[in-house]
Order: sequence, then structure tokens, then C-alpha cells
Amino acid sequence: MKKGQIYEGTVEKVKFPNKAVVVCEDGTAVVKNAIPGQRICFAVSKNRNGKAEGRLLAVIEKSPLERVPDICPQFGICGGCLYQSVPYEEQLKIKEAQVRELLETVCEPHYEGLLGSPITEGYRNKMEYTFGDEYKDGPLTLGLHKRGSFHDIVLADACHIVTEDYRKILRATQVHFAERNVPFYHTYTHEGYLRHLVVRRAAKTQQLLVNLVTSSQEPEGLDLTAWASCVRSLELSDNLVGILHTTNDSLSDVVQADAMEVLWGEASITEELLGLRFHISPFSFFQTNSYGAEVLYAKAREFVGETKDKVIFDLYSGTGTIAQMLAPVAKKVIGVEIVEEAVEAARENALANGLANCDFIAGDVLKVLDTVEEKPDLIVLDPPRDGIHPKALAKILAYGVKRMVYISCKPTSLVRDLEMIQAAGYEVKRSAGVDMFVNTGNLETICLLEKKEEITT
Repeated sequence: MKKGQIYEGTVEKVKFPNKAVVVCEDGTAVVKNAIPGQRICFAVSKNRNGKAEGRLLAVIEKSPLERVPDICPQFGICGGCLYQSVPYEEQLKIKEAQVRELLETVCEPHYEGLLGSPITEGYRNKMEYTFGDEYKDGPLTLGLHKRGSFHDIVLADACHIVTEDYRKILRATQVHFAERNVPFYHTYTHEGYLRHLVVRRAAKTQQLLVNLVTSSQEPEGLDLTAWASCVRSLELSDNLVGILHTTNDSLSDVVQADAMEVLWGEASITEELLGLRFHISPFSFFQTNSYGAEVLYAKAREFVGETKDKVIFDLYSGTGTIAQMLAPVAKKVIGVEIVEEAVEAARENALANGLANCDFIAGDVLKVLDTVEEKPDLIVLDPPRDGIHPKALAKILAYGVKRMVYISCKPTSLVRDLEMIQAAGYEVKRSAGVDMFVNTGNLETICLLEKKEEITT
């Protein structure tokens, strides 16, 4: 295969998360964002040491798996969903095979399969929409990034993975600012005003929080209370509890707060998981599928097992969800999280849930572990997508606890970390997947790791 040449082939399988293996007369190539069984046209972007990579140009023939008739009109254009045209039971089979194959490269996984999400539409409880244009110098658009583009924005007013309330808020906001010719923030020139619209939802309590993120370059005469009134006037199924305005002058596209004001209502929502209540602030981490999170945490609690009178370390603890689910019969739970806002939320949530044996520390796991005097009996790991820094992992393994539970949102990072964990004398006793991200290529993986018994002579 030659770089720049166009080929046709059939997708044999898809490796995690979206790497389709395409077989054609001239060889095999990896092409992102295709579905098993599709016949596609692709252009070779590189070919090194006989390993070709290509860019998807068109789907010539649909896969036999594509049997879902009612799909989003932006499917394949927006960078979100990958498997929306495939029935959910087939999506689970694809993802289960991906994880099993990955784990088997490093261990005997004792894999117990992939647990599905209890709901498959309207499951996302947080969306970060971006203001921009669909093409250069086009009209104001509010939605999601176009697949393969950092700048083009696709209108997401028919998105299936959120509820109709999200779509109503998005449409009303886009129309409101378009009619007033309010400019969006350009990442190249760093000029403009509108940046993001963030909508959060508590599925169990049916509460909504809306947050408009802008630069400080406010147009003269603009009144954001008029936008807030527009949102409040919508007929929504859920209970709108707060409308916020966040100022962000960061040069990068990340959503963060230099300043925040409450335009109306409250600054947080409350969610319920497995009998506990959690306050969610605008920027604190929380699993994006509330019903799927219950499945994940129930499985984690099952893998953890007996916690009576034990000291538990919950590392990369976020808002302390796992810690608080393990705390009731534990001696003490210590959570470590680098995001200070999340730690503050964890402390407030533990207090609200009547848990006095939780201690949450803000800081990098690598540094914080040097300051903690207690020694753990059990460790739970839930790191970010890139996994655990090798130096931090070495300190974790040095405790030599009998059991660890590792929750991963990126199984390729888990597989890399498992090599170091197994070299330290641990073995995978149980593993499972949980599909938190229906229609997309992502999923959660969980492993129970136990220290091998030392043989004495």
C-alpha cells in the first residue's frame, strides 16, 4: 500500500477504541471510525514497516450489523457516536471482544463479560457544547466538534444520547445569541465572546444546571439576564435549578472558570447513587451516566469484598463516590484527588451522608502518599484515562496490600499498568467491563488484583 493512494476493503474487526482492521487485495490497514462488516473506501495516510494506516473517505456498503433505522442526522459527521446504527446487543459483543483481546495480551483475565447500561438513550448527564461555525465565516452554531476537526462545529439539536431538555436548551441558546449577532470565541485569534454551553443533569432527582461559558470580551449592551429568562421560559421535563455564567480567558479550549456568577437559582445539583446523595458543582467530576455508574460501583463493591474494620485508600477519588460506598463498615477511608474542587465536594458529600470516617486529601497521589501515616489494608484505583504514573504506581505497590481493585476508563492504559502490577507479584483474579458510553467506542473496565502467596521453603 502506498501513501496517498485510495483503496477499498472490508472491515474485519474493530480494536479498542475505534481502530478498524480493513482487509483489501493489497493488504491490511487500520482505519478509524468504521464498523465491522462495512465495505469502505479509504486513503492511506502512512505506511511504516508494512503497517498501513488510512483515513475513512466513504462507506460503500453498510455492515450487516447496521439494523437501527432511527439514527441521528449528524451520525458519522459529529465526533461522538460510533455504533449508533448497530443494535445495542451487538455493540456489547463488539466491545466485550475488544476488552477480552486486550487483557489476554498480558494475563489470564478471568473475564466475566460486559455489563450494559440500564438505559441506552438520553443517558448522558453532562454535555459541553461549543460555539463556533460549521464552516469558515458561517453563521453561529452551537453543538459538538465535527469528526476529525478541532474547529468546525456541528449543530447537535437531534442528539440521541441526551434528553429532549438538552436539545431545547441548546436550540434556544443558539437562536438567542444568533439573533443578537453575538460573536463566538476564535481559538486562533483569541477574540470573541461565546465559548461553551455546559448542561448537567441529575437523572435520579431530575435536576438541571445550565452554565454559559464566555470570555471576558463582553459585547457592549449585552444582557445575559435576557438569555437566562429565555432558558427559564422553556417547557422542560426536568426541574431547572440554576443558570450560571462562567468567565474563561484561557487560551486553550478547556472549560475552566476564572470567575463564575449565578444568574438565577442554585450553583449545584444533587444526584443519588446506591442510596447515597452527592452534590455536583459546575466543574466537579461525576460519572456521565448515572444509571451506568450504579452498575459500575455495585460491581466495584462486589470485587472489593469484605471491608469491615479495614483502612481503605481510594486513589484518584474524584468527588469521593467510591469511598463513601465503602465507608459504612470500614475503619477508615482515605481519598486522594488532585482537583481541589472535587475534594471539597467529597468532604461536603461525606458530611451530608453522615460518614465521619472519610478523609479526603487534595494533591497528586505521587506526593500525597509520602505524607499519609496510615497504611492501607485495601486499595481502590480509579485513575484518569492515561492511567497511573509509573513512579506513583511503584509507591502504591510498595504497600504490598493483599487486594487492589483497579477501575479504568481506558483499557489500553490498564493493560500497560497491569504489566508493572503483575511484575510486583499480583495476579488478576476477576475482571469485567461496564458500558457507560452507549453508541460510542468507550467503556469502563474493572479488575480485582490479589497478591500471590509467597512460597517458603
